[in-house]
Amino acid sequence: MTATLKIMPNDLSRPEAAPDSTVIPGGPLVVALAYDRLCTFEFGIAVEVFGLARPEMGPGWYRFAVAGVDKGEMRATGGLRFHVDGGLELLEQAALIIVPGWRGIEAPVPDRLVAALRAANARGARIFSFCSGAFVLAAAGLLEGRRATTHWRYAGPLQGRFPGVQVTPDVLYVDEGSVLTSAGTAAGLDLCLHIIRQDFGAEAANKVARRLVIPAHRDGGQAQFIRQPVPRAHESSRLGPLLDQMRADLSADHSVEALAARAGMSRRTFLRRFEAATGLTPARWLLAERLGKAREFLETTAISIEEVAALSGFGTTGTLRHHFRQQLSTTPAAYRESFGPGAIGQAATRSLSSISQDHGTPDI
Repeated sequence: MTATLKIMPNDLSRPEAAPDSTVIPGGPLVVALAYDRLCTFEFGIAVEVFGLARPEMGPGWYRFAVAGVDKGEMRATGGLRFHVDGGLELLEQAALIIVPGWRGIEAPVPDRLVAALRAANARGARIFSFCSGAFVLAAAGLLEGRRATTHWRYAGPLQGRFPGVQVTPDVLYVDEGSVLTSAGTAAGLDLCLHIIRQDFGAEAANKVARRLVIPAHRDGGQAQFIRQPVPRAHESSRLGPLLDQMRADLSADHSVEALAARAGMSRRTFLRRFEAATGLTPARWLLAERLGKAREFLETTAISIEEVAALSGFGTTGTLRHHFRQQLSTTPAAYRESFGPGAIGQAATRSLSSISQDHGTPDI
C-alpha cells in the first residue's frame, strides 16, 4: 500500500517569514531538497537533525523547509508519496541547503537546479551533500578544484566524471567552507554535527548527539570522526620496508638523517620521495601513526593512559594529551569514554535517562 506524506516546514507560515522577505528573523533557515525517487534515509537525517523542534536550544535554532526539485507529487524510496513546502525559490532564503543524496549517479541534474545552487553559493549560502548528492554539487560546478567525498562505491565514478574534483574516498566528510560533502549514508550525521558545532558550539552538538544516541565529545570537535587519508605506504619498494620498521617501533627516535641512511638516500632525496609516497612529511606520518595506535588502544583495551602513551610512542601522558588536543580536539580520557569498550551502550543509557526526564519513562 502506498502512503502519502505532507512535509511541513517549521515556521515559514509566519507572516514575517514570507517567501518574498529579504531578511528572515529567527535562526538560520535550512532548506532540504526533495526530488522524485528521493533517498529516504538521507532525507530522514536532514529532518531528524534540522527539522525537529528543539526548544531547549533557544529561539535562534534552525528553521527548516523542503524545496521540491520536481513538479507535483513525488515518490520516495519505500513507497512514500509526498508534497513539499515550495519549489527552488526557497533556496533564495536559505542559509544552509542540503542535497540528501540523488536519484542515481547517472541521473541528469536539471539546469534550473544547477542555476539555483550556483546562485545560492554566490550569495554565501552553505551547501552540503550526503552520499550521492555530491554528484549534484559537482554537476553545478561547486566542487571544481575542491576536495570532496561521497560513498566509497561512487568515489571512482565521481572522479572519472568530474576530473577537476579532488575526491577523497576515505573520510567521513570534507569541509571546504561554503561547500561540504559527506560519505555514504550515516556519515551525513557526522557532517550535521560538525555544522552544528560550527554554528552553535560543542555543547549544542553534544546535546543533539545524545538525542540521536550517537557518540559525541564534550571536549572538542569532530576531527576524531574522520579517518586519516590512507597513504600509499608501499608505493616504493625502498620505502615500504622502512615504513614497516617505523610502525613496528613507534617509540624510537626516527630522525630524518637516520631514516635517510637506512633507505640509502640523501636527506633531500629521502624527504622528497617520502612525501611523494605518503603525502606527508616523516614527522607528520609518524604522528599520524602514533595517534592511530593510541586510538586503537583506547578503543579496544582498558590499559592505563600512561601505558597507552608509552606503547604508542608518545612517551609521556602530557605529550599524548597535547597531541590529542591539537589534532583531535579532545583528550585521551574523553576519547575512550565515547569510543572505548561499552561506550555505545553507555551513550544509549544516558539517552534513555534523558528521555525519561523529559517525557516520563517510555514503554518498553
